[in-house]
This record gives sequence, C-alpha cells and structure tokens, in this order.
Amino acid sequence: MKRKDIILLAGILLAAAILWGCFSLFFPGKQGGYAEIQVGSEIIERIPMSEPCRKIIAGTGGTNTLVIEGGIARIEEADCPDRLCVRQGGISKNGQSIICLPHQLVVRIVEEAEE
Repeated sequence: MKRKDIILLAGILLAAAILWGCFSLFFPGKQGGYAEIQVGSEIIERIPMSEPCRKIIAGTGGTNTLVIEGGIARIEEADCPDRLCVRQGGISKNGQSIICLPHQLVVRIVEEAEE
C-alpha cells in the first residue's frame, strides 16, 4: 500500500465513524416498553422495562437469571456451557434480543404488551 492509499482508507474510516456517531445521536431508536420472554415456541411472560426485576427463568435444560434495571434487560447468570447470553450485555431498544440457544430462551424487547 502506498501512502495515498493509507490516507484514503483512514479518511473513509473517519467518515464512517462520524456518520455512525451522528446517526446514533440523532436517531437513537425507541426505548422498548416490555421484555418478552420466550422459551421454545411459547411466550411465557412480558415484563415492563420500567420496573426493576430479577427473575430466574427455567429454559430447556437449564436456567438463566434475567435482570431489568434502569430500563435495560440483561442475562446476569446462566448455566449453559458457552454463556454467550451473559456476555452479550444489556438491551433496551425495540427489536433487540438476547438468545440462549442451549436453553431455547429468547428475551426480546417489544414496544407494548400484546394481550
């Protein structure tokens, strides 16, 4: 690579970072209203994101601990082998989800509880 190629690549990366920052700042995404808990194909519960909660969820073959604090839902503990659901971190915006494949658990943020 030549010097001009490196400068061009750095400029493109800088422009992408600026655009991503502006997009995140001006279009932050809508905060979700409920955490929808699904085990297998069955939705077992919808929990309001506005109220703090700690819930142990029995999935297929193990358990996960869901924590909701400050409008953010996260899996705090899991007894699955890879613990990817724990490492994923928190979610708060509509459409985001945490998935634990070994336990067939999906925690999805939805706008409102559908009855």
